Amino acid sequence: MSTQERAVAVARRLLIDGQLVETGRTLASLDPATGEVYGYAPEAGVAEVDAAVAAARRAFDTTDWATDAKFRAHCLNQLYQALRDNVEDLRELTMSEVGATRALTHGNQLESPFEIVRYYAGLIEGYEWSEDLGAVEVRGQQHRRWVEKEAAGVVAAISAYNYPHQLALAKLAPSLAAGCTVVLKGAPDTPLATLAIGEIIANHTDIPAGVVNVLTSSDIEVGKRMTTHPDVDVVTFTGSTPVGRQIMAAASATLKKVFLELGGKSAMVLLDDADYNQAATFAAFSVATHAGQGCALTTRILVPRQDHDKVAQLIAANLGHVRHGDPRDPKTYMGPLISERQREKVDGMVQRAVQAGATLVTGGAKLDPGFFYAPTLLANVDPDSEIAQEEVFGPVLALIPYTDDDDAVRIANNSIYGLSGGVFGADAERAKAVARRIRTGTMSINGGNYFHPDVPFGGYKQSGIGREMGRAGLEEFLELKTLAEVVQ
Repeated sequence: MSTQERAVAVARRLLIDGQLVETGRTLASLDPATGEVYGYAPEAGVAEVDAAVAAARRAFDTTDWATDAKFRAHCLNQLYQALRDNVEDLRELTMSEVGATRALTHGNQLESPFEIVRYYAGLIEGYEWSEDLGAVEVRGQQHRRWVEKEAAGVVAAISAYNYPHQLALAKLAPSLAAGCTVVLKGAPDTPLATLAIGEIIANHTDIPAGVVNVLTSSDIEVGKRMTTHPDVDVVTFTGSTPVGRQIMAAASATLKKVFLELGGKSAMVLLDDADYNQAATFAAFSVATHAGQGCALTTRILVPRQDHDKVAQLIAANLGHVRHGDPRDPKTYMGPLISERQREKVDGMVQRAVQAGATLVTGGAKLDPGFFYAPTLLANVDPDSEIAQEEVFGPVLALIPYTDDDDAVRIANNSIYGLSGGVFGADAERAKAVARRIRTGTMSINGGNYFHPDVPFGGYKQSGIGREMGRAGLEEFLELKTLAEVVQ
């Protein structure tokens, strides 16, 4: 099949007010493993945002979507089944557009996020939407008080390119479960993945027109309109911290509820009693997962000063075993970066780190064809340097020596971010004690995996506001209404 024929085969449409629509303008999507055009998506503009928000507002205000939890659970279960029924088409799309490896599509890139939908369908079936606070006497009368939890309203959801299905469903599922209506905008680098979810909703579920609207656009004005529109009640965004700051500022004009999942520069602390072989393997293969394009990856590796060189050799040896290449090949472990723009950014940061005094142990090179970058280890890194402070979003590790536990905690907390982290140590109580001192939203101890639909995910400091997934993720999309009545 030629590139042009394949592009036509994967063309998608926007979802606005229950209709799949074109705009007459197109956005090209590249296959990052080859650099060639893979498909085309309609380019939304401000007019499409206004139409989508109007549909979402109407669906929220004039239907019983927000008040019929049983029907919402039914629709979420339909969506879960439809995603499962279309998994192979979605898998091909995800490998080709996102650059995700086949193995990853069986996990967090595709199939695992389906479980978020099923989780929220089950959660709301037994959820307590009202809390009785009992009665109190005021001026000789009894007053019964209670709190009701109700949908926050119209949600503007903006997601990033790195895990498009995970990010879209982690916003859609809880907001729909809560009774909100949604305008979802996918990232311009991976538009087809997000639009595919919209088409599945339109074709295979009973979700009413206007409840879910799906847009894609590279126009900055689209995002601005979504975050400032007077009929939008909640803004949820996943992406970089600089963009998150802009969104928070834009939404402040109308005091919208803002929920942000932003960047990270997470630290992994190797205590002096750690199994260095286990930790080095974990560090190397973790940062190579999806070519390092993960906000929660541990990219700062803190090691006892006396063992710095030993650990550097172990990590470098493991990085050498990372197999990169065609994401469709089951033997491929690491796929490409999303774009040449991102590869240039990663390479620029690595080269500046070396110029600033870091030691390039392995990697530090572009790999062709496509947008691949060699798994990279920088050693003897200054904890205050750019490479130790700024998010790279590529397969790059910074090895930083420390003197004792207090110094390790200080370095780990020396960041504007606080999304994730890890500790390796033979003494479990000591490892947990160190983990508790690090100001971050999630922590892994000796490789423990916290990521699951029932677990709240989010960060401290400039890694974001609020939590996704779990019961907390549902409650981000709820408002509390306190009521009281006089009782005889």
